[in-house]
Amino acid sequence: MPVSRLVVKIGTTSLTTADGEFRAGIAQALVQGIGAVRRIGVEVVVVVSGAIALGVRRLAVARPAETTRLQAMSAVGQIELLGQLALLFHANEMEVGQILLAPQDFGDRRQYLHARATLQELLRLDVVPVINENDAVANEEIRFGDNDRLAALVAHLVHADLLLLLTDLPGVYDADPHRVSGARLLERLEVDEFERVQALGSISGRGSGGMSSKLAAASIAARSGVDCLIASAETASVIEHAVQGRPHPSTHIPALGVRESARRLWIAYATDPEGRLVVDDGARRALRSGTASLLAVGVREVLGRFMAGASVEIVAADGEILARGLCRLDSSAILGSRAIAVHRDDLALLNAAEVDDHAEPLR
Repeated sequence: MPVSRLVVKIGTTSLTTADGEFRAGIAQALVQGIGAVRRIGVEVVVVVSGAIALGVRRLAVARPAETTRLQAMSAVGQIELLGQLALLFHANEMEVGQILLAPQDFGDRRQYLHARATLQELLRLDVVPVINENDAVANEEIRFGDNDRLAALVAHLVHADLLLLLTDLPGVYDADPHRVSGARLLERLEVDEFERVQALGSISGRGSGGMSSKLAAASIAARSGVDCLIASAETASVIEHAVQGRPHPSTHIPALGVRESARRLWIAYATDPEGRLVVDDGARRALRSGTASLLAVGVREVLGRFMAGASVEIVAADGEILARGLCRLDSSAILGSRAIAVHRDDLALLNAAEVDDHAEPLR
């Protein structure tokens, strides 16, 4: 399929060294690649990570564990990151504009439309939008993960044809290639095969997403009708090859041919559950039909304390993850009620391989 609009996500391990230095050579090659595809008519939106790593180095401190200090590091590093990128883009005769997004921007219809309008206007002005999560005000309950899911939701937002996730690995393997000599690169991976794939953690330990976050992002893209490629940022001409054919090596996750609503994708991937509802077999069958709401009578157990409107995870008695949704009842009011616990409009079906439970809140 021809690519006319591309979303490129460049991770922390691609843009910074283990010591937090900006990798100008890699960034320069990627910026030149963006310029090359723009000259043949492809619109490009860039999603980046690395602000915290740069902020830690800028302030010459050890990477903190506390959320507020991580946010402070991000605030400092964000200026450094965009400053370095802006210099490279300007040297290649391209203008850039920064946008900071948070998960709720995809759940609130007005915010969603406003973000889309701003991005569309930047593209009309021939400006390259550079997007990062608004880490300085993010917290453990409101976060994306290593910007992979953010990039996938942006691909949905701008109706991209292709999502290119650039990292420090050539793609998805069936085992850790650093530990297993016979690990095999999966050149094509369908969403329904995710459960059989061993999702790898971040190899360097500096990025927070790892391969499980990449798979979650690829699932969002596929459910948005967007093809996804996972490739190494160090592959020569990776951006040009992604647009004109396919970089080698890489992993291709094809679109599913459907386009789910941004709200349902937000529920599935950009909210963190505050509780868990364990449902009976009847409720499991009803949910799998894709057209049913979750009734309170089908809930066997409520784990956690939460208020109405909270995000919850819905699981079967055997632990199978079925869905995420926004609960209409307080946790204390569910058992014994005959009301709707989670309406089908506020519910997103998923499987265990699409859930990233290990992403850190900040990069």
